[in-house]
Amino acid sequence: MKIAIFANKRAKSQAVKKKLYQKFVERHFVIDDKEPDVVVTIGGDGTLLSAFHHYEDKLEQVRFVGVHTGHLGFYTDWRDDEIDDLVISLQSDNRQSISYPLLEVSVKYADSPRRERYLALNESTLKRNSATMVTDVYIGGELFERFRGDGLCVSTPTGSTAYNKSLGGAVVHPNLEVLQIAEIGSINNRVFRTLSSPMIVAPNDWITFRPGKGSDFVLTVDSESYHNRQICEIQYKVSKKRIYFAKYRHTHFWRRVQDAFIGTEDENRMDL
Repeated sequence: MKIAIFANKRAKSQAVKKKLYQKFVERHFVIDDKEPDVVVTIGGDGTLLSAFHHYEDKLEQVRFVGVHTGHLGFYTDWRDDEIDDLVISLQSDNRQSISYPLLEVSVKYADSPRRERYLALNESTLKRNSATMVTDVYIGGELFERFRGDGLCVSTPTGSTAYNKSLGGAVVHPNLEVLQIAEIGSINNRVFRTLSSPMIVAPNDWITFRPGKGSDFVLTVDSESYHNRQICEIQYKVSKKRIYFAKYRHTHFWRRVQDAFIGTEDENRMDL
């Protein structure tokens, strides 16, 4: 098995990386950062997100395993003090995996005849820097509304627990291959109206944004941002590609949600 180790720059993560590297060498794993079978990330969800984009063109051959060196994340199943157990699991690997849907973002810029395509694990947003954003929103090719406000967010099911949730969006189980649109600071009065509610869009539909003219729009795809180019159109749909996680000990989705936002029963118990 070929292993790549992808760690953030924090001292604790680098120390864990060094220990894990030594254990892999001792057990005769092949360390291969270019063509790995499994990518072990060390840090948190942000580190795994960076690793996902680093190996974006190899998603069909790569499975990910997340080791967290801070708080438990949605993509990290192992603690930094469990790396011995992780190595044993990798030694007995049977190539089982669990996969999550991804978001395909297709952008038509005014200065290019070709569309540029991006992949998102969590979400993509469209905002405007200097003024209210005006954008026509199409669902399945049909005009749905003209949005006015600060911006719009399109998220995957796994990304529903990230920025989308802070916008009042619903938490969606990743077995549902759907997209979600959440508004960012919409304007609703007697003149301008939007649905003013998060929307769950079926996988066979697609979402299209056609913003007004201007080069001060900012497009984000996960943690990456693209700006200073006039956007004619953005299309969002469920990608044919998926991200795969090695299924050695994959925490149940709703347990992740509970751990992240609610805590355990003991932590929440109140004296009556």
